[in-house]
Amino acid sequence: MTDNRTMPEISGICDQSCEILQRTDDGDNLEPRHLKLIEMAVNGQLNEKGLQALSDLHKMVMTTGYIKPFFHGIEHLTIDNIGFLYWKGTQVEHYTLSWAYSDEAKKEAIEVSRRCKVIEDRGEKPDYKNVIWTWEG
Repeated sequence: MTDNRTMPEISGICDQSCEILQRTDDGDNLEPRHLKLIEMAVNGQLNEKGLQALSDLHKMVMTTGYIKPFFHGIEHLTIDNIGFLYWKGTQVEHYTLSWAYSDEAKKEAIEVSRRCKVIEDRGEKPDYKNVIWTWEG
């Protein structure tokens, strides 16, 4: 693949990527797909849609601060860059990242969310143990 971008364009992409990383704990707080976007950006692998996504991410990070999207759009559920799922910031499950964005994983994540809500309704705090290991619905 030949990179036909000019030096100022490449520099701007790298600058945006660095600013995003700096404001997200070196990328540790980024959602895995956003971290992949940064990787692809600095390696010159983005098409126009990817460049727009990078620009949108940069704008969000610089104006309102980074807000990690909910995993599969499921409220209160997020995922980190090594596959740990969190319910309101507490680790409740782990997925292999290569599987995490599949339809099957989404179904499983919906079940994890349901369990977390049931546990909260009982007045308990969901965690890895009571959501997965000792779950009694």
